[in-house]
Amino acid sequence: MQWMAWTLPTALFFTAIALMLAGMTVWELVSPTVERRGLLPMRTTRGDRLFIGLLGSAFIHLGWLAATEAPLWGASILALAWIIAVMRYG
Repeated sequence: MQWMAWTLPTALFFTAIALMLAGMTVWELVSPTVERRGLLPMRTTRGDRLFIGLLGSAFIHLGWLAATEAPLWGASILALAWIIAVMRYG
């Protein structure tokens, strides 16, 4: 049986996702969400915006890899800006 070779960036990525999900769960228990309409063309909850932000971040990284050979840090900065914008204004 082969095991996945976990690198530090991979472990940090999955740890960050788990912490975001745990934080969103606690936030929902403390303060139930209210659907709202922002820049996105639909009514969304915090969980919806987190999912859209993470999905968009994945596409930003894939597009970056397809379009340029520059280091991936640039895509990570764009993705972070995207997820912050979606969570705040989406």
